[in-house]
Amino acid sequence: MKKILIVDDDVTFCLMLKSFLSKQSFDIYTSGNVNSALELISEFSFDLILTDYQMPQKNGMDLLREIVKRGVTTPVVIMTSHGDIRLAVKTIKTGAHDYLTKPINPSELLELVKSILHQNETTTQPVAVSFKKKKQERTFIEGISPAWLKVKEEINTIAPTNYSVIIEGESGTGKEFAARKIHELSNRADKPFVAIDCGTLSQEMAGSELFGHVKGSFTSSVADKTGQFELAHTGTLFLDEIGNLSYDVQIKLLRAIQERSIRKIGGNNDISIDVRIIVATNENLNRAVAEGTFREDLYHRLNEFKINLAPVRERKEDIPLFADFYLQQCNEELNKSLKGFDPDVVRLFRNYPWPGNLRELKNCVRRSALMTKGEVVDKESLPSEIKASVAPDPSVELNTVDLKVLSEHLEKEKIIQALNDARFNKSKAAKMLNIDRKTLYNKMRDYDL
Repeated sequence: MKKILIVDDDVTFCLMLKSFLSKQSFDIYTSGNVNSALELISEFSFDLILTDYQMPQKNGMDLLREIVKRGVTTPVVIMTSHGDIRLAVKTIKTGAHDYLTKPINPSELLELVKSILHQNETTTQPVAVSFKKKKQERTFIEGISPAWLKVKEEINTIAPTNYSVIIEGESGTGKEFAARKIHELSNRADKPFVAIDCGTLSQEMAGSELFGHVKGSFTSSVADKTGQFELAHTGTLFLDEIGNLSYDVQIKLLRAIQERSIRKIGGNNDISIDVRIIVATNENLNRAVAEGTFREDLYHRLNEFKINLAPVRERKEDIPLFADFYLQQCNEELNKSLKGFDPDVVRLFRNYPWPGNLRELKNCVRRSALMTKGEVVDKESLPSEIKASVAPDPSVELNTVDLKVLSEHLEKEKIIQALNDARFNKSKAAKMLNIDRKTLYNKMRDYDL
């Protein structure tokens, strides 16, 4: 049984990760700090080490340096809460095998763990040779549709400047990719790119996450915290779903942008910051301003340039391109050799409205690839809502089962639209759909939303 050491001062996270990996038949050890981790490493021979980057006193980089110094050849994966490319490159150069950003995706973690352990079993070279930067896996490709080519031209135009940018588009259209592309083409490309999903921040913690706090400033602040603005200093800060920030936090955000400085919660000193701001939203911020939920002055401060990402249904030329891209990923993930899609499947893909956009397309391809028995993805392997999406031949009578599937598909689309319109406020979405919240939760579970 393979031994894995998890090093993280977050006890709850450690236990969660231990429970998940133990169920996958791994022998899991945990440690809450660098010193105790080094003791375990001296006592046991581990096949893999997963360590958090941010820990009190000594961090994950300190642990990595000590491991390399001792000549220990166990692969190390760094886990960090911040999508900081500079940090990732630094850990790879120091000797890390790879890195993961929190929150950890369980399937992504398991795939990486199995890949590393399999590589160690099959290589004839010393394990230390694996301490090289793995080729960055692409999670997005550029399209060929007129809609995407227009966006590409806008990105190339705005990237070299320091303008703030608003990226609008439905959920799953690739807003973070566009933001990263702007950063990569800017003169800040070798500086940090820090991304944060404002939709996951509570009103109480948003200020702390963005600006940081000092120890003792509130009940649970047991240590100083560096905010995302500081982490992004000299680089780019990407704020996804900006419309979810509370009015109070919007005021602080406006002050930070205008004065180019921040103050930690509970702190007395202003900290100068040099950050380019890119924000994204799946709602109409103009309407939010009119409704009084988003500050007009902040909107105009951010809106130095705007990019609109078209939904997948308006980018039909890109659909086969993305489907093939996701299929190749599935071949690697599932150890298959699928050669492509049946022409009927391509036709269905091009005509389906894709309310979940690229995220839904990727899930559809993954499920279909799993269900395919032959060398080509055929219609029978597709999810029922895809097969029912195209208007049937009028000469063929629609049976009861087809009607049920079509009805479910339409209902799913209505729920997704209501959630988007309500900014994922489930109580509000339930009212819009004229159902109670419990029914909405049940339907979201049934449709895997």
